[in-house]
Amino acid sequence: MTTIYDFTVDDIHGKPVKLDRYKDKVLLVVNTASECGFTPQYKGLEALYEKYRNQGLEVLGFPCNQFGKQEPGTEAEIEKFCEVNYGVTFPLFAKVDVNGDDAAPIYRYLKSAKPGLLGTEAIKWNFTKFLVDRGGKVIARFAPNDTPESITADIEKAL
Repeated sequence: MTTIYDFTVDDIHGKPVKLDRYKDKVLLVVNTASECGFTPQYKGLEALYEKYRNQGLEVLGFPCNQFGKQEPGTEAEIEKFCEVNYGVTFPLFAKVDVNGDDAAPIYRYLKSAKPGLLGTEAIKWNFTKFLVDRGGKVIARFAPNDTPESITADIEKAL
């Protein structure tokens, strides 16, 4: 059976990262964008990461330009934007597609493991969040308008 640990993704610098490095951690996987109305969620995501990383939380940010072309920059520009504007220290990865024929394999897996409203798998917008337990099982999917603060109880329960 496939788990999230079976995937390798490229980090924001283009280096391959085997996700099995996050075994026994709780993961919050988020498709992000720098020019979105939800972009201020970077602040809340970083706050969650800072508060819970010593307890085993990892926030994994995957920039995506599929929604309103709201992530037009290069990986270097995205990384700088996140650091300068939101003090992001959680891991960021290379830009990916989350829907369609070119969807990243990790997103194909996440969407099939935890479909959205009415069983649809498609990601509707930036800042859709997937919560993965310490065993690598996708346990929750949150909509873009679910703020990081509003899912704290779910994260605490998973920790």
